[in-house]
Amino acid sequence: MTDAPSDNDDAAALMRLALAQARLAEAAGDVPIGAVIARDGKVIAAAHNRRIIDADPTAHAEILAIRAAARVIGDWRLTGCTLAVTLEPCPMCAGAIVLARIERLIYGPADPKAGAVDTLYRLCSDDRLNHRVEVMGGVLAEPCGRLLSDFFRRQRQAGKR
Repeated sequence: MTDAPSDNDDAAALMRLALAQARLAEAAGDVPIGAVIARDGKVIAAAHNRRIIDADPTAHAEILAIRAAARVIGDWRLTGCTLAVTLEPCPMCAGAIVLARIERLIYGPADPKAGAVDTLYRLCSDDRLNHRVEVMGGVLAEPCGRLLSDFFRRQRQAGKR
């Protein structure tokens, strides 16, 4: 008899899919951050950063995935959904996660410069807001962080950013 997958196994599986999205961003020359949204055990949306590609400061992976999931569901309320993203969300994305009523957030490494879930701010668990999100940070943090570090190191070597 096989044990049912644990929450950690499910979180890691979703993060591997988000990492695949991040690699698509990297291949297109954008910052390698990816996101997926699952509901009832099925991925309903996937996206990656497109800020550089689209010349759009709001084209973060989380925002694009939230928009896609809302289209799939046909509602702005993403209740029962889990979002996995390869970096701790920024204030804009953390706010959107709360507003979308996402149930669970899984993220890779903390973001000491812009993290708004656990690091600089705690928007997803702020009691003053009308919704709180279950959060699991640090999932596959090492490979997610390495992808970002390698990308920015190459950018510096090329004289970009």
